[in-house]
Formats: sequence, C-alpha cells, structure tokens
Amino acid sequence: MLSGLTNDELRNATQRAEPIKQELEKLGAPKRALRVADTELMLAETREEPFSKDGWIFEVKLDGYRMRAACQDGEPILYSRKGLEYTESFPEIARAVKAIPFEGVILDGELVVLNEAGRPNFNMLQARARLGAREARRAAIESPATLYVFDLLAFGGYDLRKLPLVKRKEILRKILPQTGPLRYSEHFEKNGEALYEQVVKLGLEGIMAKKADSPYRSGRSSDWLKIRADRIDDFVVVGFTKPKGARGGFGSLHVGAYQDRKLIYCGRAGSGFTGDQLEEISAQLTSLVRKTPPCEPPEHGALPKGPDHLWVEPKLVCDVRYKEITKDGLLRQSVFVRFRDDKKPEDVMMPGTGDEGRGTSEPEAGSPRPPSPVPSPREVKLSNLDKVFWPEEGYTKGDLIEYYRSMAPWLLPYLKDRPVVLTRYPDGINGKSFYQKDAPGFVPDWIQTIPIWSEDTQRDIQYFVANVVETLVYLVNLGTIPLHIWMSRIDDLTRPDWCLIDLDPKDAPFEHVITLAKTMRKVCEQVGMPAFIKTTGKSGLHIMLPLGRQMTYQQCLQFAMLFARLVTDRHPDIATTQRTISKREGKVYVDAFQNRAGQLMVAAYSVRPSPGAPVSMPIEWDEVNAKLRNSNFTIANARKRMEKLGHDPVIKVLELKPTLMGVLERLNELIGED
Repeated sequence: MLSGLTNDELRNATQRAEPIKQELEKLGAPKRALRVADTELMLAETREEPFSKDGWIFEVKLDGYRMRAACQDGEPILYSRKGLEYTESFPEIARAVKAIPFEGVILDGELVVLNEAGRPNFNMLQARARLGAREARRAAIESPATLYVFDLLAFGGYDLRKLPLVKRKEILRKILPQTGPLRYSEHFEKNGEALYEQVVKLGLEGIMAKKADSPYRSGRSSDWLKIRADRIDDFVVVGFTKPKGARGGFGSLHVGAYQDRKLIYCGRAGSGFTGDQLEEISAQLTSLVRKTPPCEPPEHGALPKGPDHLWVEPKLVCDVRYKEITKDGLLRQSVFVRFRDDKKPEDVMMPGTGDEGRGTSEPEAGSPRPPSPVPSPREVKLSNLDKVFWPEEGYTKGDLIEYYRSMAPWLLPYLKDRPVVLTRYPDGINGKSFYQKDAPGFVPDWIQTIPIWSEDTQRDIQYFVANVVETLVYLVNLGTIPLHIWMSRIDDLTRPDWCLIDLDPKDAPFEHVITLAKTMRKVCEQVGMPAFIKTTGKSGLHIMLPLGRQMTYQQCLQFAMLFARLVTDRHPDIATTQRTISKREGKVYVDAFQNRAGQLMVAAYSVRPSPGAPVSMPIEWDEVNAKLRNSNFTIANARKRMEKLGHDPVIKVLELKPTLMGVLERLNELIGED
C-alpha cells in the first residue's frame, strides 16, 4: 500500500480518527484548520555535551533535510526548512503522504536517503534532490527516500502546536503506518549519554534533546537542543605550525587523507597534546621536514601559506576527533587524540561518513519549481536591547521583545489577518509616546500591510498585519508596547469576529467590575450566548461574545447595547452607560460603543505601558473573583501561567458561530421581563 497502512486500517480511518479528536478536545487543542503556510519550524539550539535529565526525551539526529509534509486541497506537499518545494523530487514520499486516510495532517520530520548499510547518506540525498520529475520517479525505486517523522502539528481540524511534545508524539504514533516510507522517529526517555555513545559508534550525526512538555514554538528554542556526535578518524600528518608565545614544540598538526590515490589536505588539529607529547612529537617532526607540501589542497579549499607553516614527509598517522568536514573540505573542531603506530599512511582513506565536503545549504532542484507559499527567511535587526523601558522593575526593550517572541504561539491567532495599530514608546513608559496606524515606507518587503481608506485623511492608510513572529518582533523593536487590533479581518472588514463589552471602572471600585462581569455571564447563560473574558491589563475587564462574522458592525453595536442595558438595569447603583466621564458618578461604565468600524481593542497578551508591565490576560470564569486584579498578570509570569494552564480560555471566541437569532429573541424577552 502507498501509505503503508493495511486495508482494514484504511477502511476504519473514520472510526480511528474519532477517539483522537475526542482526546484533542479534552486536551484543549484549538479547533483550527492549519495549512503548511500557517506554520513555521521550531528550531533547536546547540549544546556541546550529552546529558540526562528528568522531563527530557532524546532522539537520534539524522543527516538529511528538515521537511514538513501535508496533503492540502487533495494534493501532497513537501516543504524544506528553506521553503523549497520537493514534492516532485521525492514522489514516493508524496504518494505516501497523499494516501494517509486522515484529514488535516501536518507532519514534521527529517528526509533521508539510506545507504546499503541502512545509514543516512547526505550525498545520495543531494543527488536525489537535484533530479527533475522524470528522473526522480526512477530514483524513487533505485534509491528510495524515507521521512522520519518526529512531530505532528495538526490533525483533523485541530492545531496541536500548544500540546506537550510527548502528547503530540503519542498521537503521531497512532496515525503513522507501521511500514513504508513514512517512519515514526522513536525517542528515549532517559540516559542521553548512552544514546549518544551508540550514535557515535554508528557514525550518525548526533542526538536531539527535547523537553517532554514543550509546545511547538516557531523559531529557535532552548526547549530543543542538538548535540552533534564527535567523529574519530585516522589522518596522515603532513606538517605543523610553529609554536606561539611560551608554548614549546609546535603549534598544531596539519593532517590529510588519501582520496583517489592522492593525499588531500584536511586541516589541522591544534589541541589535545600534553607537554611531554609536544617535545617528543616535535623531535620526530623536525626530522621529517621537507620544503614542499606532500599533499594537494581540497577541492574547494587551499593550502595554508607563510613562514609559520612547515611541511613534513607523510610518515606518521594519528587519530583526530572532529565534528564534521566542512564544504571547504576542512575538519571542524578537530582535536588530536593519539598517534597510530599500527597504521600505514597509505592505508588512510578520506573518511567515508557521507558528510565530507558537504555544505549546509540545499541544492537547487533540477527542474523548475512553482513558487513556494512558505516565506523565505525574514531577518529583523534588533536595536537598543539594553535600553530600560520600565525603570522601577528594570525591564529592558530586550525583555519586552523576548516576552512577545515567547508568547507568539498564544498571541498570533488573535493578530492573524487583522489590522494592527501601534503605540510606540521609544524611550520607555516614562518617555514620549505616539500612536501609529500607517506603516512607514522603510519597512522590509516581507512585512505585510493592508491599505484601508480613511475618510479623515482622504487617502489609504497602510495598516500592519502581523501574521508571523518576525513581524511581531519587528513591530516591538520599533518601541511598540501595546498592540491594538480591529475586531474584523482583512478579507471582510465589515464583519467582526466578536462583540465587545468593556467594563471600565475609571475611579469605581474593581469589586464592582467583578460583580458586573458575573451578572453579564449570567445574562449570557440565560439567553444561550457563549461568553469569554480577559483582563484589559489596565483597570477593567473585556467580555467577548463570539459572532462567527454573522453581523455587521452596526448590528454588533445594537447587540452590545442590549446586553449593556440588561446589566445596568440590574445594577443601577454601580453601573452606567453614560459615556461622559463627569456624568458617571463613580460608577462602572458598561461600554458598548467599542463595537464600531475602525474601533480598536487591546490584543490578548498585549503588554501595557504601566508600572509592573501588566498584560491583557485571557482568564477562566472561575478566576473572576475577589482575588482577581489586572496586576496579577505581567511579562514576568504570563508564559509560565499559560504553559501551566495548557490552553487559552478565550481562543474559541475566534471559532464559535452561535445561533444569533435565538439569542436575540431571548434577549428581547428578558428586556420585556425586566
């Protein structure tokens, strides 16, 4: 079978999918259909030494291309880390992806071509990637590729990225076939050192260490660590460098290896010698000095020149530990281990690990590729990271950027496809600030903007649209602290996703805000209207009612005014709909007038320019109690809170589509009763 699944598994796909969806619902996975273009890879940071630690899992790091795979609009797609499409180059993988009997699956894995020994061979993979469509079909039989899948980003209309890694892998194992070109990437729950030792013995690239509970975050993260395996190979000593400073003997050894009967220079090993070795080896080397190099330069490199470099007859053999051979043909991070008296120089061949001479860049494909929907790398040049933005707390601009970057998985769904308005504080919260709707002309080409006609200025205003983390970081790097958004999306700006009731206390006690919020929820329950709540980050609360884009702004305003009237009628002593501040008489303003075209709402998770750096935080209804304060949630604890909570309690406001006609009928009945 193309998918590697049995006929029974294919026939029972619907039944198999249902319990998985039920599990995802219980885990709080957002019900949101993802496309590959909506996702960005999670990348690992580098660590030098292996380790073992509770709460971490370990995987073998394979030598291939990072690849996302999915089936969209009935067609399979394979996209590399750099956004190149490889669907035609690897038809065997594409067929297997298309044959997966589940909908909305997005896989993340490493694409490899295995040699006869069953180990990844990067050169063979590169050769496959260069082929055109016709040659690729033949190569799929002669040197088939395998996609080792280690993560699952989406399934059946659910976004899995916020779930813990081990949960994502648990579901991944259930949906992947037991055989075929799609393979589940196994992991080990402890003893990373033991796995690392086995990887070194097998000549594999290294291991990955991952936090078991880590969500899938776009960009580089310390929750994932890559640990490259050292390699030890024999090399011929071809020269040495003169010592520097007080060091005696020599500086480093020049080494090479034979390839096609030619001795090729491979670089140097400049450490790992004891004092005794320096003296002993130096005497041997001095006796072997010659005027010309005994070796040729590597294909893409050159021999070192100058009076500090001395060449010797190729008589000695040594072991060298190194990370890899670079695209210039030189050893990286090489360390002398020992001399090998048992080896003849002519027996030392160029290491055949499949990694020599390769670079890290992907080749151009042999056939023209259609434009990729995955954007090319976006660079943000950060500035003034040490500038203090919150003097009392000492929080810097760099802290603010890191907060927004780390909160992007939760924040971006609220920003997606919405015009964003900035309030910039280039000198921090105590400095001057200014409002910015119009994107300046100097923004990079990859920043998305949308023109919206302004009656006030009689021209188009280019609003920012922040769909990706790089755009978010770019905006914050401008000195932006709070982010305000439209309640409608750019594909139809006339229809908001939610209706907003803003409980604004001004000088009223916050306990009155709590009382009114609870009453608002009770009213919503009476009329069958879902309701969600978040702190504003300043002094009040926002209650958001999902509309499913079924109303215009004018209808939304009238809808909100009905709720505001019911709440204020039940609490005339503490609530008012009076817009003029001087006429509120110390009461909480139940504001329905935010529901007009062009009006803005501070985005969930947005930071406020106030002491303590509070944020607008989505909360559960049972958190609306006497302990609730806007100051409870800050840039210092927001991420930890969300990771502990495990889900966003407000996110469904973007998805729900209630039956509004029934809600309106019950609202009018309540108003008649009151």
